[in-house]
Amino acid sequence: MNKQEVLRKIVEKLASELDLYLRAARTAAAEATDPQSKAENKYDTRGLEASYLARGQSRQAAEIENSVILFRGLAGKAFTEGSPVDVGALVQLKGRKSHAWYFMGPKSGGTEVEHGGEEITVITPPSPLGTQLMGRKVGDRVKMPSGEEFRVASVE
Repeated sequence: MNKQEVLRKIVEKLASELDLYLRAARTAAAEATDPQSKAENKYDTRGLEASYLARGQSRQAAEIENSVILFRGLAGKAFTEGSPVDVGALVQLKGRKSHAWYFMGPKSGGTEVEHGGEEITVITPPSPLGTQLMGRKVGDRVKMPSGEEFRVASVE
């Protein structure tokens, strides 16, 4: 698995989400300041609601922007077969009937990308699976929430 390509795809997906949130925040801000959004009576809260929405979307955009910066900073981090799992590792888990790929990221857990016909999910150290994986090495075993046991097959 080409870890640098996986990392590039994660950054690309986050950058796409960032663009979406920035556009949505601009649209909501424009609506909040539009003269037609001016309250017509004390119960009319359209403008206020639009401003709350714009602020929330701006915060989300800032979070994603921070994630993009952090992921770009992982570009040179290399792991060998004997390396313990840490932030920046691409990890393959194998069970009796299935396998899964995870990228241990600094943020944005749950982000999914596809590479070489495989789905790779970003997890973070504080997540339940991330907590189990941190510091593990090839050959170590982890238990999934489903109860199925997997072994660490590779750390890249």
